Amino acid sequence: MGNFQIIDANAANLGQFGMCGYKNKKHIGFQRKLEWLAKRFDEGMKYKLLVDSTGNALGGIEYIPAEYAWRPVNANGYMFIHCIYIMKKNAQAKGFGKQLINACIDDARSQGKNGVALIARKGSWMAGVSIFEKLGFKVTESARPDFKLMALKLDDEACLPRFSGNWIKELQQYNDGLTIITSDQCPYVVKSVSEIIEVAESEYKITPKVVHIEDSEQAKKVPCAFGCFCIIYKGKVVAENPISKTRFKNIMNKEVPYQLRN
Repeated sequence: MGNFQIIDANAANLGQFGMCGYKNKKHIGFQRKLEWLAKRFDEGMKYKLLVDSTGNALGGIEYIPAEYAWRPVNANGYMFIHCIYIMKKNAQAKGFGKQLINACIDDARSQGKNGVALIARKGSWMAGVSIFEKLGFKVTESARPDFKLMALKLDDEACLPRFSGNWIKELQQYNDGLTIITSDQCPYVVKSVSEIIEVAESEYKITPKVVHIEDSEQAKKVPCAFGCFCIIYKGKVVAENPISKTRFKNIMNKEVPYQLRN
């Protein structure tokens, strides 16, 4: 791998490397992610980092036994990939993504798992479908607007992963006002949540209800495939991933009658 290597992050060395594009260890999103990860290692979480010769993290993969996945899925017996990323251009298109995924597959096989599963999408914030298709993953189920639940079976007799819960029923509890569902699984949500709250209160006179996911059981009931973040307005999912305040304004200007805006 030349000047790059894949290392296993753990509770002891986690803060030594940049993560998810963050290098500032004092950033609140980084700190919350560190704390979140430290709790997950006892559940079988693995976090592998692609590191250069100077010790900078250029990419990584995060996966966990699906029973503890922070996604609305039923995939018991599988290993579940939360996210995979290559941040730096000098590390892209070199096969590192494939190596990270294969490291997860090898882990799943050594632990006797049914296979490896994940959610991919065409849009942003999740890996695309193609890299997994090239490694033999198949789409087992789809969810709006562009989410694909995918799996690579290591046991031919295993059941295929499915999305969990009744999302229409789950949405009914959010029929009133604006709700932001968030968690510390993604370090980027902190900025998005802060901006959305500010804009909602100042421009639309709405005080959002913030639901902070505390465990995987809560995450499995989120009425959106992204799982660890969701914005709901009057029972309708209006954003499936963290968004900017500009994007939030564009959405709300369509949802809120003009006469009710500030």
